[in-house]
Amino acid sequence: MKKWILAIFLPILILLSGCSNDPVQDDLLNYVNKEMKEAGKLERAAVSAYEGVSGTNYQDDQTMYDVLNNDVIPNYNEFIKALDSVKIETDEVREIHEIYIEGADIQFKAFAIIKQALEEQDANLIQKANDMLADARKHIRNYQTKLDKLAKEHDVDIEK
Repeated sequence: MKKWILAIFLPILILLSGCSNDPVQDDLLNYVNKEMKEAGKLERAAVSAYEGVSGTNYQDDQTMYDVLNNDVIPNYNEFIKALDSVKIETDEVREIHEIYIEGADIQFKAFAIIKQALEEQDANLIQKANDMLADARKHIRNYQTKLDKLAKEHDVDIEK
């Protein structure tokens, strides 16, 4: 009788052991689908507002100042708070998330410097802020590259 039970349950045990969870995959899925949802909305609102008054969309200093003060900086501040509150279970995801936080912090400081530059009418501060924005973009591209690589390694599809 014991041999018969073992013969039935052994293949089931082998199948179950082959279905072990991948903690990084689980963490990535939670990170992308839950933890970063709200943060992503806040970042898009801030960046979209900034893009609406900078570069080819620049109108005048006062408009840019108002949008920075009323939309960009408050939304980006909330975005950073959301990034800081993201719950991460694995070192692999945490390491990548820290790159994003660093880039976001640089970008937030750049927005504050642009506001200061407009208040003081200081072109040197604008150049400093633009350099910081370029540095922030490097961090965010690095984050995206590493996130994509980790996702691929753990069989997670990330929609763009």
